[in-house]
Amino acid sequence: MKFSSILAVAATTLVASTLAVSVQARELEVKITKDMAYSTVMHDNELVKIQRIQDTDHKIDGSFAKTSRPCPPFCINPIALHEGVKTVGELEVIKFMEGPYYRGRGVIIDARTPSWHKRGTIPGSTNIPFTIFEKPSDDIELAEVLESFGAKERDEVNPVVRVIETLGFLDGDMKTDKWDFSQAKDLLLWCNGPWCGQSPRAIKALLALGYPAEKIYWYRGGMQMWQSLGLTTIKPSQSTVAAR
Repeated sequence: MKFSSILAVAATTLVASTLAVSVQARELEVKITKDMAYSTVMHDNELVKIQRIQDTDHKIDGSFAKTSRPCPPFCINPIALHEGVKTVGELEVIKFMEGPYYRGRGVIIDARTPSWHKRGTIPGSTNIPFTIFEKPSDDIELAEVLESFGAKERDEVNPVVRVIETLGFLDGDMKTDKWDFSQAKDLLLWCNGPWCGQSPRAIKALLALGYPAEKIYWYRGGMQMWQSLGLTTIKPSQSTVAAR
């Protein structure tokens, strides 16, 4: 087959695929936005479609249908956890999936305990329970998790260099005596909802370790809001970090 013929076949296939996607998008009654019918994300090496449940009579039930839990500990969280940490909604989560996560520069973290994670999670998420981030700073498991984010454990730092860093030079705002977070990935953390304290605890622990606030995103709505909008959830097929 001539090269021109191959190009013609490829072009025809591409057009057909595009039309099929367009038709499918038009057929969805419940879209994410008026211009977005669905999105896709990789989870466990499989492509997962993120879309809303099409049954307009669907209602959530079970744990996420509850409106009231004892406070404390299930108290309503503020919109802003910490200066520099960006609170995001569902569209920003999807944008994160399509951007930093897709490019390998971001991690979506289900900060809940493994028992909650096993019931269902947001596609693309890795279960790293908040308790791991609260481990002692010299804990091996904590170090492995931080290194998986791209953080680098530092050897003894020259005192002069450290003074220069504390003045704001040499990416000093992204370094501590123990860790260099200058090449670390962006993190998006979430848990069960606005009343859940697990992802806030994980974020506060990360900040205490020196993880840059500008590299941290918090999906405050969590699983309760994700499900209330009928967005795709999946049952995890792999073990959590804590179970490995």
